[in-house]
Amino acid sequence: MKNLLTKSLGWSTKITVFTVILAAIFSSISTFVLSNSSILLGISIVLFFILFGIASDTIGLSAAAANESPFHAMAAKRINGAKESVQICKNAEVFSSFFNDVVGDICGVISGSASASVILQISLMAGQSENSIYYSIIAIIFTSIVAGFTVGGKALCKEIAIRGSTKIIFFMGKFIYLLETKFSFRIFTHVNKLKES
Repeated sequence: MKNLLTKSLGWSTKITVFTVILAAIFSSISTFVLSNSSILLGISIVLFFILFGIASDTIGLSAAAANESPFHAMAAKRINGAKESVQICKNAEVFSSFFNDVVGDICGVISGSASASVILQISLMAGQSENSIYYSIIAIIFTSIVAGFTVGGKALCKEIAIRGSTKIIFFMGKFIYLLETKFSFRIFTHVNKLKES
């Protein structure tokens, strides 16, 4: 029990540090772009992070739901990406945690802060201050739409993730195969180091 707690604490600490770094990078890029952007570009950035978060959640849920048996059959036929798909299934908790908890949650936070920037831009364009009723109305409408798209998109993709987990994970397997063969980026080596330490 003590060893399990120590291992879980180590893993959660690493995920926390990694999330802080990744969030800082994403947030810096988002803030820099939004500071000199039009309202249309701002809305596009919000939409991008919503869709990216939904896609990330879909991959994370697929990793947790996928069965590795079909990929063993593909690996026996030497199909590219099959072995990587097996590894995703074997490390489902890591992939699910990364895509759902890290990337998905970061996208949610950044889409929220980007929304606040867009709302402020719209209010200033209309000559209204942050304390005006106009600002409050725009804030309520815009944040409600963002929340609706985010929750609705994730709800829609949950069924897709569960029913299409094999196809989604095989796509990810082929993508990882490409990274490892073309760019020598050993993802599973890093994953194993994280799990063991």
